[in-house]
This record gives sequence, C-alpha cells and structure tokens, in this order.
Amino acid sequence: MDLTNQVALVTGGGTGIGRATSIELARRGACVAVNYSRSEVDAEETVHLITKEGGSAICVKADVSDDREVRQMVRTIVERFGTVDLLVNNASITRHIPMGDLEEQTEEVWDELYDVNVKGMFFCARAVAPLMKNKKRGAIVNVGSIAGLTGAGSSLPYAVSKAAVHGLTKSLAHALAPEIRVSSIAPGAVATRWWAGQEERMQQLAGHLLLQRIATPEDIAKLICAVLEQEAMTGQIITADCGQMGR
Repeated sequence: MDLTNQVALVTGGGTGIGRATSIELARRGACVAVNYSRSEVDAEETVHLITKEGGSAICVKADVSDDREVRQMVRTIVERFGTVDLLVNNASITRHIPMGDLEEQTEEVWDELYDVNVKGMFFCARAVAPLMKNKKRGAIVNVGSIAGLTGAGSSLPYAVSKAAVHGLTKSLAHALAPEIRVSSIAPGAVATRWWAGQEERMQQLAGHLLLQRIATPEDIAKLICAVLEQEAMTGQIITADCGQMGR
C-alpha cells in the first residue's frame, strides 16, 4: 500500500515510538492524526515537526480506554480528513513492579493496564473498522512488546497485557479480513523516556544484546510503516529487539 494521502491515526503519538511513527508516516505522504491523552504539549510539538516540513497533521485528544472518547476522536478526524485508512495502536502504560511481588500487582494495576493496553486498542480498532470496510481496504498495527512473548518485563500485569495485545492482533486479523490487515510489532528495549534515569542500566543491557545496541524509536517507526505498506501480510507478530530474545 502506498501511504501517500492515506489518513493515519497514531495513538499516543506525542512521544517516543508514537512521535517517530507520526513523523515517518508524514514523510511517506500520509495525513496524520496525533492522539494524546495528557501530553498535549508533546503532541502539538509532533504536529509542528510534521507541518514545518510540509506535512499534514492534527492533534486529537482522547483517553483510549474510554470508548465514547475514542468514537468522538474518530468523528473529529473524519470531519478534518474524511476517513481513517491506517491505525497505529501505540498508546500504552506500565507500572514498574518487581515480577515476584505479587501483592503489589493489585486489581487496580491490572484494570488500569488492561483498560489502556488491551481494551483501548480494541476500542480504536472497532471505531475505525467501518471506515476501512467501506473503502474495502485498511491496515492496523498494534504495538506489543517482547514482554508479551517472554513473560518478563516492567511488571507482571504489563507483560500479560502485551501478550493479550498479540492475541487481540490475531483475533482482529480474523474478524476484519479480508479488507483490513492487522499485525503487531513486538519491540524489545527502545531508547525512549521510559528509560529516563536508567540510562546506565540501558547501556549495560545493550552490551548483552546480539547487535550491541538499543533500538531507537525511529527503528520501530520504520518497521511499523513497512508493515502498513505490506499488503500480503496479516495476523503476524514481528519482533524488533536487536537480538534481545536470542542472546
């Protein structure tokens, strides 16, 4: 699929992987809706970075865990751009809790992470699916994590929520075929603000990876765009971890 003039929604598009993906989509000619929940300044900066290079982008606020807000967000995008052709389900949250500390993995933590990381992705996919079905083509990329494959991560509920994202991807690929392709990217460690204050630990990890480096948001963004463009693929979980799982 040629991304030129396609309308793309990127959730959590103001920072990190979301910002890099929004910028890369614009570079490839897409019109980009940069979603944010709290990071309005960051989202506006992402839009500025796109428009100053001649691209087309808007900010749109919505808490993806709230279905009503998601549906209003999509209506806003349609009012501006006419439709939604591409969805990058990137918005995610985590809690840093030792894996073995089961008592700290409270019901509130489980609900919070599942509401955003899993239900939020479903709500967004459900909201844009009729638009894509109407045009008889569309593509969705869900941003998962190798935590969902290895079971290890910043917390047990986070790892399980990302495993659920991968399962959601496969189920949506069945539910939305043949018009809409759905795949998932499973990044390993990525040099984003999630590592703020832990730069030394990040560098230590890099030394143990097969490629001796941590992926950048731009690495992941290029892969996301390539998956959106690839018309012969759906239902896939694609790992980009600099060899983290192979070490």
